[in-house]
Amino acid sequence: MPIFIDRRLNPKDKSLGNRQRFLRRAREELKRSIRDQIRTGRIADVDSEHIVSMPARGTDEPRFNDARDSGRRQHVLPGNRHFAPGDRIPRPGQGGGAGSSPGTTISEDDFRFVLSREEVLDLFFEDLELPDMVKLNLKEIVAFKPRRAGFAATGSPTNINVGRTMRNSHGRRIALRRPKQEELDAISKELATLEAEPPSAAARQRITALQEELEWLERRRRRIAFVDPVDIRFNRFDHRPVPNANAVMFCLMDVSGSMGEREKDLAKRFFVLLHLFLKRRYDRTEIVFIRHTHEAHEVDEETFFYHTQSGGTVVSTALEEMHRIIEERYPSNEWNIYAAQASDGDNFATDSERCIALLDGQIMRLCQYFAYVEIIDERESHIFGTTDNGTSLWRAYSVVNQKWPNFQMSRIANAADIYPVFRQLFARQPALQKSA
Repeated sequence: MPIFIDRRLNPKDKSLGNRQRFLRRAREELKRSIRDQIRTGRIADVDSEHIVSMPARGTDEPRFNDARDSGRRQHVLPGNRHFAPGDRIPRPGQGGGAGSSPGTTISEDDFRFVLSREEVLDLFFEDLELPDMVKLNLKEIVAFKPRRAGFAATGSPTNINVGRTMRNSHGRRIALRRPKQEELDAISKELATLEAEPPSAAARQRITALQEELEWLERRRRRIAFVDPVDIRFNRFDHRPVPNANAVMFCLMDVSGSMGEREKDLAKRFFVLLHLFLKRRYDRTEIVFIRHTHEAHEVDEETFFYHTQSGGTVVSTALEEMHRIIEERYPSNEWNIYAAQASDGDNFATDSERCIALLDGQIMRLCQYFAYVEIIDERESHIFGTTDNGTSLWRAYSVVNQKWPNFQMSRIANAADIYPVFRQLFARQPALQKSA
């Protein structure tokens, strides 16, 4: 029967086993509390520690106890100033006990639990995923990632574990009683002293005995090596298969003059959440940032989130830039291609038709999934939120949405809408089948 030993270090002042067991038991309550905090706070606060308040009654470890309010029991208790010999004490729930009064209830303070950054992100993105993640052609090759798996008696010299090797060497030398250097030095010092004195029969006899003992100890010391091949231990690694499904996410954001500070802020909040999600859940996902006005440019992360820009609006330029980059760097037979676009929907009517042509004729055939988020005014949410009315870009994208099942679209009116919309767009779901 295999024995598994958890050698992970405990966090400071915490028991890792108990902490993980508590997280499993209180998972739903913790997830609800974190979502409420993020919905009312800043999206950037996701990437930090959180203090979660929970009812104290839900934090106890499960255990079996006697039901004190049922059954028949008899106890003899010493008396006190409230009770005299022969008094009968009612069972809990029957009332009448000393010091109690009808309607009195005992309450406990909420239990406050501090979640680390990693635990927060795991709970926050637990049931989200990039839809239809598949391995295509060359990416079906399985990669292997080495993982520590104890020690081995053979291996590469670069993997020698010095600590374990010296521990084995020390134990072997103690067990075989290998002569210590101090013993040889003491005998050599005594020999030097006797040889410096006037010779006598007793001295010559003692010198002969010491020389024989020194020679024997040196031979034994040479036979019992300081480090023997049997002592050497190597770090052992198991090569575990890792799915090699490369993916690229295109983030397209409208930064034209029609996008005010409020609209840009909501769009950036959405992309911050998407960026955290990708970095946390997927090791091999590249992110391409594209900003556009009447022109579109690929930019770095710093420019995408923090630099200001303004100008006219031509949405098709972002789609053309995305298609160009796919053709140059991300062939669709090797990469899982995703896209997320945020805009206020303002666009030239003729350009909206151009967007339909680009999506329908080129981009949607290459993408695993395309998500469009439109930033609308809070005063318009009751009008646009329940009907198909909207901007020219929304109407154009509705045509694409009806034809392609891997295209999804939604609206955001305020910061509280960001997380629900994000979950709607990236909730775990069955693989989508693209149209032929």
